[in-house]
Amino acid sequence: MVEYKLVISEQGRSIARTVADPQSAGFLGKRIGETVGGELLGAGGYTFRITGGTDKSGFPMRPDLPGARQVRLYVGDGFGFHAPRRGMRKRRTYRGNTISEETVQINLIVDQKGSKPLAELFAAS
Repeated sequence: MVEYKLVISEQGRSIARTVADPQSAGFLGKRIGETVGGELLGAGGYTFRITGGTDKSGFPMRPDLPGARQVRLYVGDGFGFHAPRRGMRKRRTYRGNTISEETVQINLIVDQKGSKPLAELFAAS
């Protein structure tokens, strides 16, 4: 059984929701940047875009790293590492851009709004 924690952002506010099977099966194999229909989450009329996530060890997903593998990269100032000194580089662990069974959290933003506000749709859940 795969279970994901979804963090949905809309205009500076975020809503956290946990989904399990069969809803979570719709996220398997999706990549960062792809859109997901709101019907999958019970929010008809909405579309959401995947912007990132983390795996079970807490490592962030990286949009330019293909697949669902875990890789150690030598990075400078930028995604997932902010150098305290100019020119500093460090080895960091990242997860690929594809959602798999090892993914725990998925970050989403609203691409298209539906008729009801998100806070009203997810208030009871």
